[in-house]
Amino acid sequence: MNTFGKKLTLTTFGESHGKAIGCILDGVPAGLPIDEAFIQSELDRRKPGKSRLETGRKEDDKVEILSGVFEGLSTGTPIAMIIFNTNQKSKDYDNVKDLFRPGHADFTYFHKYGLRDYRGGGRSSARETAARVAGGAIAKLMLKELGVEIQSGLCEVDGIKGKVQDFEHAKTSKLYALDPSVEAAQEAAILTAKENHDSVGGVVLTTATGVPVGLGEPLYYKLDAILAEAMMGINAAKAVEIGDGVASTHLKGSQNNDEITLEGFKSNHSGGTLGGISNGDTLIVKTHFKPTPSIFQEQQTITTTNEEVTCNLKGRHDPCVAIRGAVVCEAMMALTLADMALLNMGKKMDHLRSIYQ
Repeated sequence: MNTFGKKLTLTTFGESHGKAIGCILDGVPAGLPIDEAFIQSELDRRKPGKSRLETGRKEDDKVEILSGVFEGLSTGTPIAMIIFNTNQKSKDYDNVKDLFRPGHADFTYFHKYGLRDYRGGGRSSARETAARVAGGAIAKLMLKELGVEIQSGLCEVDGIKGKVQDFEHAKTSKLYALDPSVEAAQEAAILTAKENHDSVGGVVLTTATGVPVGLGEPLYYKLDAILAEAMMGINAAKAVEIGDGVASTHLKGSQNNDEITLEGFKSNHSGGTLGGISNGDTLIVKTHFKPTPSIFQEQQTITTTNEEVTCNLKGRHDPCVAIRGAVVCEAMMALTLADMALLNMGKKMDHLRSIYQ
Protein backbone atom coordinates (compact mmCIF):
# COMPACT_ATOMS: atom_id res chain seq x y z
CA MET A 1 0.00 0.00 0.00
CA ASN A 2 1.38 3.38 -1.00
CA THR A 3 -1.55 5.57 0.04
CA PHE A 4 -2.32 7.08 3.46
CA GLY A 5 -5.63 8.63 4.54
CA LYS A 6 -9.36 8.39 3.80
CA LYS A 7 -10.64 11.81 2.67
CA LEU A 8 -7.24 13.46 2.35
CA THR A 9 -5.05 10.85 0.68
CA LEU A 10 -1.32 10.95 0.12
CA THR A 11 0.16 8.56 -2.43
CA THR A 12 3.95 8.57 -2.76
CA PHE A 13 6.18 7.16 -5.48
CA GLY A 14 9.85 6.75 -6.32
CA GLU A 15 13.03 5.14 -5.01
CA SER A 16 16.15 6.33 -3.22
CA HIS A 17 18.38 6.08 -6.30
CA GLY A 18 15.73 6.42 -8.97
CA LYS A 19 15.18 9.51 -11.11
CA ALA A 20 12.79 11.19 -8.67
CA ILE A 21 10.47 10.80 -5.72
CA GLY A 22 7.13 12.49 -5.34
CA CYS A 23 3.54 12.40 -4.20
CA ILE A 24 -0.07 12.99 -5.15
CA LEU A 25 -2.19 14.67 -2.48
CA ASP A 26 -5.90 14.28 -3.20
CA GLY A 27 -8.82 15.74 -1.27
CA VAL A 28 -7.48 19.25 -0.59
CA PRO A 29 -10.45 21.64 -0.65
CA ALA A 30 -10.41 24.29 -3.36
CA GLY A 31 -9.35 27.79 -2.41
CA LEU A 32 -6.52 26.95 0.02
CA PRO A 33 -3.63 29.42 -0.41
CA ILE A 34 -0.61 27.31 -1.37
CA ASP A 35 2.59 28.82 0.04
CA GLU A 36 5.31 27.19 -2.06
CA ALA A 37 8.06 28.87 0.00
CA PHE A 38 6.65 27.23 3.14
CA ILE A 39 6.53 23.81 1.47
CA GLN A 40 10.18 24.22 0.45
CA SER A 41 11.16 25.35 3.94
CA GLU A 42 9.68 22.15 5.39
CA LEU A 43 11.70 20.08 2.94
CA ASP A 44 14.80 22.08 3.82
CA ARG A 45 14.34 21.09 7.46
CA ARG A 46 14.31 17.41 6.49
CA LYS A 47 16.87 17.41 3.68
CA PRO A 48 20.16 15.55 4.28
CA GLY A 49 23.68 16.85 4.68
CA LYS A 50 23.04 19.93 6.85
CA SER A 51 25.58 18.98 9.55
CA ARG A 52 27.99 16.28 10.76
CA LEU A 53 25.08 14.75 12.67
CA GLU A 54 23.43 13.65 9.43
CA THR A 55 24.22 11.67 6.30
CA GLY A 56 26.77 13.17 3.93
CA ARG A 57 24.40 12.79 0.99
CA LYS A 58 23.54 16.31 -0.12
CA GLU A 59 20.24 16.79 -1.91
CA ASP A 60 18.66 20.16 -2.65
CA ASP A 61 15.21 18.56 -2.39
CA LYS A 62 13.70 21.24 -4.60
CA VAL A 63 10.00 20.53 -4.95
CA GLU A 64 8.04 21.21 -8.12
CA ILE A 65 4.24 21.37 -8.12
CA LEU A 66 2.86 19.75 -11.26
CA SER A 67 -0.89 20.07 -10.81
CA GLY A 68 -3.77 21.06 -8.57
CA VAL A 69 -2.68 24.66 -7.99
CA PHE A 70 -3.70 27.71 -10.04
CA GLU A 71 -2.75 31.31 -9.30
CA GLY A 72 -1.59 30.35 -5.83
CA LEU A 73 -4.76 28.51 -4.78
CA SER A 74 -5.67 24.83 -4.62
CA THR A 75 -8.18 23.90 -7.31
CA GLY A 76 -9.74 20.95 -5.50
CA THR A 77 -8.07 18.51 -7.89
CA PRO A 78 -5.10 16.25 -7.04
CA ILE A 79 -1.92 18.12 -6.18
CA ALA A 80 1.09 16.35 -7.69
CA MET A 81 4.61 17.22 -6.51
CA ILE A 82 7.97 15.90 -7.62
CA ILE A 83 11.51 16.05 -6.19
CA PHE A 84 14.33 14.99 -8.48
CA ASN A 85 17.24 13.01 -7.04
CA THR A 86 20.52 14.73 -7.88
CA ASN A 87 23.22 13.19 -5.65
CA GLN A 88 23.02 9.42 -5.96
CA LYS A 89 26.14 7.27 -5.63
CA SER A 90 24.66 3.95 -6.66
CA LYS A 91 28.08 2.28 -7.02
CA ASP A 92 28.38 2.43 -3.23
CA TYR A 93 25.89 -0.43 -3.17
CA ASP A 94 27.47 -2.75 -5.75
CA ASN A 95 28.96 -4.89 -2.97
CA VAL A 96 25.54 -5.57 -1.39
CA LYS A 97 23.77 -6.44 -4.65
CA ASP A 98 23.51 -10.12 -3.75
CA LEU A 99 23.38 -10.04 0.04
CA PHE A 100 21.01 -8.88 2.76
CA ARG A 101 22.11 -5.97 4.96
CA PRO A 102 21.36 -6.74 8.62
CA GLY A 103 18.57 -4.59 10.06
CA HIS A 104 17.31 -3.51 6.62
CA ALA A 105 14.28 -4.45 4.57
CA ASP A 106 16.45 -6.23 1.97
CA PHE A 107 15.56 -9.71 3.24
CA THR A 108 11.81 -9.14 3.44
CA TYR A 109 11.47 -7.21 0.16
CA PHE A 110 13.41 -9.91 -1.70
CA HIS A 111 11.32 -12.76 -0.30
CA LYS A 112 8.05 -10.88 -0.83
CA TYR A 113 8.68 -9.75 -4.42
CA GLY A 114 11.42 -12.10 -5.64
CA LEU A 115 13.63 -9.11 -6.48
CA ARG A 116 14.67 -5.79 -5.00
CA ASP A 117 16.28 -2.46 -5.83
CA TYR A 118 19.47 -2.78 -3.79
CA ARG A 119 20.59 0.82 -4.39
CA GLY A 120 20.11 2.44 -1.00
CA GLY A 121 17.15 0.22 -0.25
CA GLY A 122 15.10 1.46 -3.19
CA ARG A 123 11.49 2.02 -2.14
CA SER A 124 12.20 1.06 1.50
CA SER A 125 14.68 3.91 1.91
CA ALA A 126 13.93 6.83 4.22
CA ARG A 127 14.48 9.01 1.15
CA GLU A 128 10.77 8.43 0.44
CA THR A 129 9.83 10.47 3.50
CA ALA A 130 10.68 13.69 1.65
CA ALA A 131 7.46 13.16 -0.30
CA ARG A 132 5.54 12.78 2.97
CA VAL A 133 6.98 16.07 4.20
CA ALA A 134 5.86 17.80 0.99
CA GLY A 135 2.32 16.48 1.44
CA GLY A 136 2.40 17.20 5.15
CA ALA A 137 3.35 20.82 4.45
CA ILE A 138 0.10 21.34 2.54
CA ALA A 139 -1.80 19.61 5.36
CA LYS A 140 -0.17 22.10 7.74
CA LEU A 141 -1.42 24.97 5.57
CA MET A 142 -4.93 23.54 5.89
CA LEU A 143 -4.63 23.17 9.66
CA LYS A 144 -3.25 26.70 10.01
CA GLU A 145 -6.60 27.93 8.71
CA LEU A 146 -8.19 26.11 11.66
CA GLY A 147 -5.73 27.45 14.24
CA VAL A 148 -3.88 24.13 14.72
CA GLU A 149 -0.11 24.22 15.33
CA ILE A 150 2.19 21.19 15.20
CA GLN A 151 5.67 21.06 16.74
CA SER A 152 8.31 18.42 17.37
CA GLY A 153 11.74 17.81 18.81
CA LEU A 154 14.04 15.14 20.22
CA CYS A 155 13.39 14.38 23.88
CA GLU A 156 15.86 11.50 24.07
CA VAL A 157 19.00 10.36 22.23
CA ASP A 158 20.95 7.20 23.04
CA GLY A 159 19.21 6.97 26.42
CA ILE A 160 20.05 10.58 27.31
CA LYS A 161 16.65 12.00 28.31
CA GLY A 162 15.72 15.65 28.42
CA LYS A 163 13.37 17.03 31.05
CA VAL A 164 12.55 20.33 29.33
CA GLN A 165 10.25 20.69 26.32
CA ASP A 166 11.44 23.88 24.64
CA PHE A 167 10.07 23.79 21.12
CA GLU A 168 11.44 27.24 20.31
CA HIS A 169 14.93 26.00 21.14
CA ALA A 170 14.38 22.88 19.02
CA LYS A 171 13.79 25.08 15.98
CA THR A 172 17.36 26.41 16.20
CA SER A 173 19.05 23.18 17.31
CA LYS A 174 21.06 21.08 14.82
CA LEU A 175 19.45 17.95 16.26
CA TYR A 176 16.08 19.51 17.12
CA ALA A 177 16.86 19.00 20.81
CA LEU A 178 14.07 20.00 23.19
CA ASP A 179 16.24 20.33 26.31
CA PRO A 180 19.25 22.68 25.97
CA SER A 181 20.82 21.28 29.15
CA VAL A 182 21.40 17.83 27.60
CA GLU A 183 21.86 18.87 23.97
CA ALA A 184 25.66 18.78 24.13
CA ALA A 185 25.64 15.30 25.64
CA GLN A 186 23.17 14.08 23.03
CA GLU A 187 25.26 15.55 20.21
CA ALA A 188 28.42 13.96 21.64
CA ALA A 189 26.71 10.56 21.77
CA ILE A 190 25.79 10.82 18.09
CA LEU A 191 29.27 11.90 17.02
CA THR A 192 30.95 9.22 19.14
CA ALA A 193 28.79 6.56 17.52
CA LYS A 194 29.64 7.96 14.10
CA GLU A 195 33.38 7.88 14.85
CA ASN A 196 32.99 4.26 15.94
CA HIS A 197 31.15 3.44 12.69
CA ASP A 198 27.99 2.87 14.69
CA SER A 199 24.62 4.58 15.25
CA VAL A 200 22.18 5.51 18.02
CA GLY A 201 18.42 5.68 18.46
CA GLY A 202 16.22 8.50 19.67
CA VAL A 203 12.73 9.56 20.70
CA VAL A 204 10.73 12.31 18.98
CA LEU A 205 8.03 14.24 20.83
CA THR A 206 5.31 15.67 18.55
CA THR A 207 2.47 17.87 19.77
CA ALA A 208 -0.53 19.57 18.24
CA THR A 209 -2.31 22.51 19.89
CA GLY A 210 -5.57 24.16 18.91
CA VAL A 211 -7.07 20.81 17.88
CA PRO A 212 -10.89 21.03 17.93
CA VAL A 213 -12.96 18.58 19.94
CA GLY A 214 -14.44 15.72 17.92
CA LEU A 215 -11.73 14.52 15.53
CA GLY A 216 -11.54 10.74 15.27
CA GLU A 217 -13.79 8.01 13.84
CA PRO A 218 -14.71 5.26 16.32
CA LEU A 219 -14.40 2.43 16.41
CA TYR A 220 -11.93 1.44 13.71
CA TYR A 221 -10.45 4.79 12.70
CA LYS A 222 -9.70 6.25 16.10
CA LEU A 223 -7.54 9.35 16.19
CA ASP A 224 -4.92 7.84 18.50
CA ALA A 225 -4.90 4.56 16.56
CA ILE A 226 -4.31 6.30 13.23
CA LEU A 227 -1.68 8.59 14.74
CA ALA A 228 0.11 5.47 15.97
CA GLU A 229 -0.22 3.90 12.51
CA ALA A 230 1.08 7.08 10.86
CA MET A 231 4.15 7.23 13.08
CA MET A 232 4.86 3.51 12.92
CA GLY A 233 4.79 3.80 9.13
CA ILE A 234 7.90 6.00 9.25
CA ASN A 235 11.16 4.21 8.51
CA ALA A 236 12.96 2.97 11.67
CA ALA A 237 10.04 3.73 14.02
CA LYS A 238 9.66 0.89 16.52
CA ALA A 239 7.20 2.17 19.13
CA VAL A 240 4.65 4.95 19.64
CA GLU A 241 3.20 6.38 22.84
CA ILE A 242 0.09 8.58 23.14
CA GLY A 243 0.03 10.88 26.17
CA ASP A 244 1.72 9.19 29.13
CA GLY A 245 1.89 6.00 27.11
CA VAL A 246 3.75 3.19 28.88
CA ALA A 247 4.06 5.28 32.06
CA SER A 248 0.26 5.18 32.47
CA THR A 249 0.47 1.43 33.15
CA HIS A 250 2.32 2.26 36.37
CA LEU A 251 -0.44 4.54 37.68
CA LYS A 252 -3.68 3.99 39.55
CA GLY A 253 -6.92 5.08 37.92
CA SER A 254 -7.18 7.87 40.46
CA GLN A 255 -3.81 9.17 39.26
CA ASN A 256 -4.30 8.64 35.54
CA ASN A 257 -7.77 10.16 35.08
CA ASP A 258 -7.82 13.73 33.77
CA GLU A 259 -10.31 15.51 36.00
CA ILE A 260 -12.53 18.10 34.34
CA THR A 261 -13.40 21.62 35.47
CA LEU A 262 -15.26 24.47 33.80
CA GLU A 263 -11.85 25.77 32.72
CA GLY A 264 -10.93 22.44 31.11
CA PHE A 265 -8.89 19.36 32.00
CA LYS A 266 -6.71 19.53 35.13
CA SER A 267 -4.10 17.23 33.55
CA ASN A 268 -3.40 15.62 30.18
CA HIS A 269 -2.32 12.04 30.85
CA SER A 270 -4.53 10.95 27.94
CA GLY A 271 -2.53 13.00 25.45
CA GLY A 272 -5.52 14.83 23.99
CA THR A 273 -7.75 11.88 23.11
CA LEU A 274 -10.63 10.07 24.82
CA GLY A 275 -12.35 7.09 23.20
CA GLY A 276 -10.32 7.70 20.07
CA ILE A 277 -11.70 11.26 19.70
CA SER A 278 -9.83 14.52 20.27
CA ASN A 279 -10.87 16.25 23.50
CA GLY A 280 -9.51 19.73 22.67
CA ASP A 281 -6.38 19.36 24.78
CA THR A 282 -2.84 19.18 23.39
CA LEU A 283 -2.18 16.05 21.35
CA ILE A 284 1.01 14.38 22.61
CA VAL A 285 2.79 11.63 20.65
CA LYS A 286 6.21 10.07 21.27
CA THR A 287 7.83 8.11 18.45
CA HIS A 288 10.76 5.82 19.25
CA PHE A 289 13.32 5.33 16.47
CA LYS A 290 15.80 2.47 16.40
CA PRO A 291 19.49 3.05 15.64
CA THR A 292 20.13 3.46 11.92
CA PRO A 293 20.85 -0.06 10.61
CA SER A 294 23.44 1.23 8.12
CA ILE A 295 26.66 0.97 10.13
CA PHE A 296 30.22 0.55 8.90
CA GLN A 297 31.17 -2.48 10.97
CA GLU A 298 31.66 -6.01 9.69
CA GLN A 299 28.49 -8.05 10.20
CA GLN A 300 27.41 -11.58 9.44
CA THR A 301 24.67 -12.18 6.88
CA ILE A 302 23.63 -14.41 3.97
CA THR A 303 23.33 -13.93 0.23
CA THR A 304 20.30 -14.24 -2.02
CA THR A 305 21.50 -17.79 -2.76
CA ASN A 306 21.74 -18.68 0.95
CA GLU A 307 25.50 -18.48 1.39
CA GLU A 308 26.98 -17.16 4.66
CA VAL A 309 29.15 -14.08 4.10
CA THR A 310 30.33 -10.95 5.90
CA CYS A 311 28.81 -7.58 5.11
CA ASN A 312 30.89 -4.40 4.88
CA LEU A 313 28.75 -1.41 4.01
CA LYS A 314 29.74 1.70 2.10
CA GLY A 315 27.71 4.83 1.43
CA ARG A 316 26.44 7.83 3.38
CA HIS A 317 24.08 7.32 6.28
CA ASP A 318 22.58 9.10 9.27
CA PRO A 319 24.21 8.18 12.60
CA CYS A 320 20.84 9.04 14.24
CA VAL A 321 17.82 8.83 11.96
CA ALA A 322 15.57 10.30 14.67
CA ILE A 323 16.91 13.81 13.95
CA ARG A 324 15.36 14.15 10.51
CA GLY A 325 12.58 11.82 11.63
CA ALA A 326 11.25 14.66 13.77
CA VAL A 327 10.21 16.61 10.67
CA VAL A 328 8.54 13.53 9.22
CA CYS A 329 6.59 13.02 12.46
CA GLU A 330 5.17 16.53 12.10
CA ALA A 331 4.14 15.77 8.52
CA MET A 332 2.36 12.56 9.48
CA MET A 333 0.62 14.31 12.39
CA ALA A 334 -0.57 17.03 9.98
CA LEU A 335 -1.81 14.57 7.37
CA THR A 336 -3.70 12.62 10.03
CA LEU A 337 -5.38 15.68 11.56
CA ALA A 338 -6.29 17.23 8.21
CA ASP A 339 -7.81 13.93 7.12
CA MET A 340 -9.74 13.66 10.39
CA ALA A 341 -11.02 17.22 10.03
CA LEU A 342 -12.44 16.43 6.59
CA LEU A 343 -13.93 13.15 7.84
CA ASN A 344 -15.65 15.01 10.70
CA MET A 345 -17.60 17.23 8.31
CA GLY A 346 -21.19 16.10 8.04
CA LYS A 347 -21.26 14.21 11.32
CA LYS A 348 -24.06 16.50 12.51
CA MET A 349 -27.10 17.81 10.66
CA ASP A 350 -25.99 21.30 11.68
CA HIS A 351 -22.95 20.83 9.45
CA LEU A 352 -25.10 20.07 6.43
CA ARG A 353 -27.55 22.86 7.14
CA SER A 354 -24.70 25.39 7.37
CA ILE A 355 -23.62 24.44 3.86
CA TYR A 356 -26.84 23.78 1.97
CA GLN A 357 -29.47 26.04 3.57
